[in-house]
Amino acid sequence: MALRFVETPQAIIAVEEHGPASGPPVILLHGFPYSARGYDAAAAILAEAGRRVLVPHLRGYGQTRLRPGVIRSGAQGALGADLLALMDALAIPSAILAGYDWGGRAACIVAALHPERCTGLVSCTGYNIQDIARSGDPAPPEREMRHWYQYYLHGERGARGLAENRREFGRLLWQQWSPGWRFSAVDFAASAAHWANEDYVPVVVQSYRHRFGLAAGDPAHDEIEAALAKLPPITVPSIDLHGGSDGVNPPPAKPSNRFTGRFERRILPGVGHNPPQEAPEEFCRALRDVAAP
Repeated sequence: MALRFVETPQAIIAVEEHGPASGPPVILLHGFPYSARGYDAAAAILAEAGRRVLVPHLRGYGQTRLRPGVIRSGAQGALGADLLALMDALAIPSAILAGYDWGGRAACIVAALHPERCTGLVSCTGYNIQDIARSGDPAPPEREMRHWYQYYLHGERGARGLAENRREFGRLLWQQWSPGWRFSAVDFAASAAHWANEDYVPVVVQSYRHRFGLAAGDPAHDEIEAALAKLPPITVPSIDLHGGSDGVNPPPAKPSNRFTGRFERRILPGVGHNPPQEAPEEFCRALRDVAAP
C-alpha cells in the first residue's frame, strides 16, 4: 500500500493506493465511526485481482486535512464534492464506487448526479441520499431508538461527550451496529487512531446537525444540496449489500425505488453495519459482479 496526498479545492486528501496503477479503478469509502482500515482485507483481494484500489481518508479522519478557512462540514454535499474533486485531481474519468455509511452516501451522490463518473455502485445500505426536507417527520419509536447518537450530538453536551470520549463512543456504536461481529482490540485501535484528527469532532457534529436542518451547510455546496433535495434516481448498475444484522439501519422490507438501472439487493445474514470489514469476500464479490456486463 502506498499513501499519497491529493490536493483538492477544500482539502488535502490522504489516499491509500493498492494494486497496479494501470488497473481498472475502484474507490472504497468508509463511514462513521470507522476508517480506511476497514478496507484492508478487501483492498488486498481486489489488488490481487488487478484492480487499482483507492481508499481515501474522509474529511475529519486520518491524515486528511481541510484547508484553512474551509467550513468543517460533514454534510452530504461536502462528502459528494470531496469524492468528485478527488477523482478530478487524480484524472480518473470513471470508477466503480463503493462504500457504507458516510462513504456510501458520497458514492450514491456521485452515482446519482454524475453517472458518467461511476461504472458501478456498491452501497452498503442502499439509497443513502438524505431527505433533509422530511427529516423532522417522526419515525416509529423502534427506529428512533437506533438514532440516539444523532440526537445526542444535536446539543453541546453531546459534542463535548464525543470530544472527550471518542474511543468509547465509537466502540459502543461498533457493538450496537454489528452485534455479531467480534472485532479485535487491535482492529479497533487501528481505526480509532484515525479519530485523532483535529477536524473529526466538528465535522461529525455538523454532519448530524445539518441532516436535521439544525445547522447550515457550506455555501460552496449549495448547488449540490439543491440537486440532492430532489432525491435524484441512481441509473448506474448497483448492488445494495445490506447486513442482515445491521443494528442502526436494518434492511427495509423493500429496497428503494430510486434505483432505476440494473439493481440487486443482497442481504448478508449475521453481518452488521460494516460489510467490507465483517465480510470482505462477499463485499469483493459484489464489486466484481456489479462490473460484469
